[in-house]
Amino acid sequence: MLRFATLAAVMATAALIPSSTSAQGGDPASATEPPPIAKVRNYLPHMTRPEVEDLLTRTDMVIIPVGALEQHGTHLPIGTDHLNGVERAKRVAYRTDVLVAPILLPGQSPYHMGFAGTVTLPSTLIQEVYVEAAKSLIRHGFKRFLILNAHGGNRAITTFIVDRINQETAGIAVDLGAVAGPLTERGPAGGAVGADAGGQTAPVLDRHGGTGETSNSLYLIPELVDLDAAYPAELTMPAHLEAMVPEVLAGDPTALSVFLAEGLKDESTGKGTSSAELSSTGVWGVRDPSEGTAERGRVTTERFVDAAVRFVERWNALRPPGTG
Repeated sequence: MLRFATLAAVMATAALIPSSTSAQGGDPASATEPPPIAKVRNYLPHMTRPEVEDLLTRTDMVIIPVGALEQHGTHLPIGTDHLNGVERAKRVAYRTDVLVAPILLPGQSPYHMGFAGTVTLPSTLIQEVYVEAAKSLIRHGFKRFLILNAHGGNRAITTFIVDRINQETAGIAVDLGAVAGPLTERGPAGGAVGADAGGQTAPVLDRHGGTGETSNSLYLIPELVDLDAAYPAELTMPAHLEAMVPEVLAGDPTALSVFLAEGLKDESTGKGTSSAELSSTGVWGVRDPSEGTAERGRVTTERFVDAAVRFVERWNALRPPGTG
């Protein structure tokens, strides 16, 4: 088993999307071929049929990341949510036997359609695809599904996918983020949002495409991050939402719920809160995204992976593979 401290270097070479440098080094634009793909264990797109059959002798558990293809400002790739979700799932599969099965790249992102590159699908279609994919895996012998939502806009969809697998199939599904939450160790965030150079906190609005996602990407997919292109966004929110921001930043749960119920919604709703209407760059926040750090991303990732592994091991203890 690889030590987790060295895993980042190994996983960086295993990304499906070519890195920003060619296999021979130098200018990627001058390369004639993409860099080679390094095989990742328990990762369905890389596996042969006999390898899947062998894995089924040890586990009946699958992680299915649910991501998106949407704009993430000027410095992060369109595939940020999909790629970061898959990379987190891979790290769980390096620690414990579980299949990683990415199914779709796009998610539900209509509010980002004002910026080029975004691909969005209807929520009902997304549900159908994931439920049908689960049925395929159930037919082959997989039984338990950990649905890993990697995009906030998919939250309600993820809930329906989990429920439909449980209600309509022989499979058993859980929301991995929800079940890992109580098992996550708390502590310093390694450069959390709002921390200034002197360590003092100064909360500011910092959501989609901000320092959090930038930090995670600097750790998980560093070759695809262009920090030189990052700069603070100019935000234009409806006056009543602007007035809520201090209470949202102060941690008022009601203010946050109301704020998010209206914020970042499809332009067709008339709320005036699509990403193109809110932000000059597509980032929903006023903090400079370049303040994100790979260290913060590492801490966040390791906490999640540790918690996910704890859950997998506990579920295996409560219901060993092959039970039922």
